[in-house]
Amino acid sequence: MTPAVEYETVIGLEIHVQLATRTKMFCSCGLGFGEEPNTRTCPVCLALPGALPVINAEAIHFGLMIGLALGCKLNDRSIFDRKQYFYPDSPKGYQISQNEDPLCSGGELGGVRIHRAHLEEDAAKTIHSGGGGGRIQGSAASVVDFNRGGTPLCEIVTEPDITSAEQAGEFLRLLRTTMRRIGVSDVNMEEGSLRCDANISIRPVGQQELGVKTELKNMNSFRFIERGIRAEVARQEGLLRAGEPVVQETLHFDPRTERLTSMRSKEEAHDYRYFPEPDLTPVTITPEMLERARAAMPELPAARQARFADELGLNPDTAKLLAWRTELGDYFEAALAEGDADAVPLANWTTNELVQRLGADVDPAGSNVRPAALAGLVTLVTEKKITAGAGKTVLDKLVAEGGDPTAIVETENLAAMGGAEELAPVVAAALEAQPDVAARIRGGDMKPIGAIIGAVMKETKGRADGKEVTRLVREQLGL
Repeated sequence: MTPAVEYETVIGLEIHVQLATRTKMFCSCGLGFGEEPNTRTCPVCLALPGALPVINAEAIHFGLMIGLALGCKLNDRSIFDRKQYFYPDSPKGYQISQNEDPLCSGGELGGVRIHRAHLEEDAAKTIHSGGGGGRIQGSAASVVDFNRGGTPLCEIVTEPDITSAEQAGEFLRLLRTTMRRIGVSDVNMEEGSLRCDANISIRPVGQQELGVKTELKNMNSFRFIERGIRAEVARQEGLLRAGEPVVQETLHFDPRTERLTSMRSKEEAHDYRYFPEPDLTPVTITPEMLERARAAMPELPAARQARFADELGLNPDTAKLLAWRTELGDYFEAALAEGDADAVPLANWTTNELVQRLGADVDPAGSNVRPAALAGLVTLVTEKKITAGAGKTVLDKLVAEGGDPTAIVETENLAAMGGAEELAPVVAAALEAQPDVAARIRGGDMKPIGAIIGAVMKETKGRADGKEVTRLVREQLGL
């Protein structure tokens, strides 16, 4: 019996990052999202006869910053090309992009090699309607909104180093965090400022030659990207196991139905008939431009994550969360600088208790909890001036009203109870109130001790130390 062939997945990504410049790539039209259609246009971005493009210097600056963030080689000379294709959303009949001489080449991020990063202009937006209402009245139609046409894009192309849907999602999350950290884009997938195409192939394990690739186009959420990749890998495996070929084509993944549908055959580079854009001169990158880009670079998320782990002793997951959520990391560092709180408990309170109360996507800097207040609260807990339970009560107050944690402790009488003398009668009362539980504990079953501890905590409003309560229970039951 012939053993079943095992396949491995090979994925390369093409990511389009919409740059947060003030104006479009080759004209002075301002950028905006959700505005009235066709109100951000001019003769250049509408490709009217005689209109000539001018390169956006801010886009070049942002492109250099992206290259630095990705560890790319920043090429001294960069050329724009015409990429020929005809779609209704491309008024010129071609796109101004870069082919042979991109702005950036090589690089690496999160263990994935970067092939290139180049600048280009975005297409306009085609809107399809089935008729009967909405912005397009009447029968079925397709219309074009040229507001987006000409928006600066940086296309980042990876090498085929990704081997699973999960790794693709992880890489894209790191890329989004990095782009947001350096301030070149808001990378909002819902608004289209971060879009991703995935080139997917499979091959027998151990084979060096790549299989036939297909492309999943313009997926707009990390979750959908991962689901789409898994669906396409399963489809290709099914074809090969049935003895059928994989055809090179562009596919659309519908996340509602989990269906993959063919859009068109996949183009090769020669299909676009690239040639240098005759209306633009080559871009020469000067030392001054490079120095300005380097001076604008903040600490990158990967470096910040390593610093949190290596210098502050945070566990890998906490360090990653604080580094990848820029606003959360900034808040944590502000709190660390404000007080005497130890880094590890402060990080845990920030990423767990505070995030639970505010919400996963809320910037804590805009909350009622000042960084100094959280640092002070954590210090009270770690110095055992209040219990962890009382600390949570104080944090609830801070989230709702703000204020000073020490003052809240005094007002609400939340200071930790003293030693055994103060706690012993409360423990005795709890044991007396639950004789069945006390008998089970005395018999060696420690599982129900939580009921006694809970009763003591309720009576003391969370001021008792759980370890001391456990010790007193055992002492009073003669264990």
